[in-house]
Amino acid sequence: QLQLVESGGALVQPGGSLRLSCKASGFTPDNHCIGWFRQAPGKERERVSCMCYNGGSTYSAASVKGRFTISTDDTKNTVYQQMNSLKPGDTAVYYCAANLELGLCENIDYDSWGQGTQVTVSS
Repeated sequence: QLQLVESGGALVQPGGSLRLSCKASGFTPDNHCIGWFRQAPGKERERVSCMCYNGGSTYSAASVKGRFTISTDDTKNTVYQQMNSLKPGDTAVYYCAANLELGLCENIDYDSWGQGTQVTVSS
């Protein structure tokens, strides 16, 4: 059974950086996609970034493009989201998610989710 465990959320000043980690188990990365999402109070869940292993598709939302980068360390079964130049608007609970590669990573739905980690950007 696919399981995701997230870490790395913290309180950070505007302009600062964080790296979120999502450690995965119970699946074969070669036929899966991984996505990062965020949910702020009063707002809809937002697809932040994603990638697929087989097709090689990647996506970054316009709101984070150029600031956030998704990457993997396959030897550790871990997906990272490097977040630079953080803004107060980035404050949210961040989730990683996984699903079989059924299309482009930005188009598919995700069945397996981590527990979420809080990122707060404030002075």
